[in-house]
Amino acid sequence: MSSNLKEQAVGKIRFKDFQDKIVSADEAASWIENDMTLGMSGFTLFGEPKVFPSALAKHASANNIKVNVYTGASMGPDADGVLAEHKAINLRLPYQGNPTLRKEINTGEAKYIDQHLSHTAEQLRQGVLGEIDYAIIEAAAITEDGQIIPTGSVGNSPIFVEKAKHVIIELNVSTPAAYEGMHDVYIPKDQGENLREAIPVFDISKRIGSIGIKVDPAKVRGIVLSDRPDTPSPLFEANAETQQIADNLLAFLEKEVDEGRLTESLAPLQSGVGSVANAVLSGMAKSKFKDITVASEVLQDGIFDLIDAGVVKFAAATAFSLSAKRVATLAEDLERYKGKVIFRPQEITNHPEVIRRVGVISFNTALEADIYGNINSTHVNGTHMMNGIGGSGDFARNARITIFVTTSTAKNGDISAIVPFVTHVDHANHDVDVIITEQGFADLRGKSPREIAQEVINNCVHPKFKEQARDYVKRANEKGGQTPHILAEAFSWHDHYAKHGTMLLNEKKK
Repeated sequence: MSSNLKEQAVGKIRFKDFQDKIVSADEAASWIENDMTLGMSGFTLFGEPKVFPSALAKHASANNIKVNVYTGASMGPDADGVLAEHKAINLRLPYQGNPTLRKEINTGEAKYIDQHLSHTAEQLRQGVLGEIDYAIIEAAAITEDGQIIPTGSVGNSPIFVEKAKHVIIELNVSTPAAYEGMHDVYIPKDQGENLREAIPVFDISKRIGSIGIKVDPAKVRGIVLSDRPDTPSPLFEANAETQQIADNLLAFLEKEVDEGRLTESLAPLQSGVGSVANAVLSGMAKSKFKDITVASEVLQDGIFDLIDAGVVKFAAATAFSLSAKRVATLAEDLERYKGKVIFRPQEITNHPEVIRRVGVISFNTALEADIYGNINSTHVNGTHMMNGIGGSGDFARNARITIFVTTSTAKNGDISAIVPFVTHVDHANHDVDVIITEQGFADLRGKSPREIAQEVINNCVHPKFKEQARDYVKRANEKGGQTPHILAEAFSWHDHYAKHGTMLLNEKKK
């Protein structure tokens, strides 16, 4: 460990009792034993420990150790990636996005529990996920009273610190000082009559908790030093299809305003990560919408632009997900946007009580949707995990308007993303209000299943699959039922693709 790092850390460790707890990453990693459960900070590549996981991976590989890793959401190559490469992960939850880890999950080498992101903290309180042996939390600073100031995410860090037997702080000396004061850490009490009060989020912009994570000093076993920046997320540029999806989504929102169901300030917005979300945000800068509040999981690059344009007045989330360009200017940006951005634990940003109270408009991405409005957002062909459900279910069930977006086709048009029946159901049709593709939008609200099928086929299915879909529905309707299906054919499109390389039933490509 360089003396320069120690010198930089002095001003960031303001709690005197912690100033003699600095240890190397290798020493901290040596404390980890086989089958321990670790709660790591991190959410969409931001706020994760950056030097401890590599040391742990080497220690695990040398000593045949596997650990259970709980996080807020996905971590990057310096965390999930290196641990997976060294076969150090036994169990992972609640969300991931690393290709090496994904392969191990799908081969059964690593176990994975795919959870709604608001559920992890509650299950830790209930004791069903076992004990946390160590919480490993990245920090921007440690205050005079011993609070841990998070960096670019809060995620599940507060509950990990509260429940862990021991805490390792990875102090990142390169993080902007402006992080301090941008967090709002509120931890609900246990569930039960006369125990938990209402979560007091009534105005998204009002602080309800503390600026940092409170920790029992006796739990803090060591402080590891780092100076590595966060891993940038890919820059999600819109192509023609995703731009058209974004335009269709904006057209739907404009229709809601025109028909008097929303005002020009809409309702608090939640969006998933990706090219469609960025295209929607870009489109809003040129739309008639104004004074918008964002109540999301993550904040992408476009949020800064919308604040500059006067379209977004305040944004709350649990983490950043930023491009390399924005990571490079982060210190400057935080100074400019402080007071207009706040980060809370994911059990608050994603809490059903809060989402329903403030009336969030939610839009997230589907892998596939079916003609009755069921959504598959996690499993390719119903079996192979992609990333996980994330927080989309937290919002889908409880949002004022729940929107799912997808391109109408995949694999150069050989796959229809709108099928008779999805191969895995993450979001039942009861929780889905609107489906949008580049073809148009289908508003499912106030419609029966048979009406929904017609709406989805007419507005969302690619033209080359429309007649095939209509034929299926016609013959299914003849068999009868509230939600008509032909069970022997419900997955015939998927089966035909597996055998012949296309979902078009009258074609064969292999």
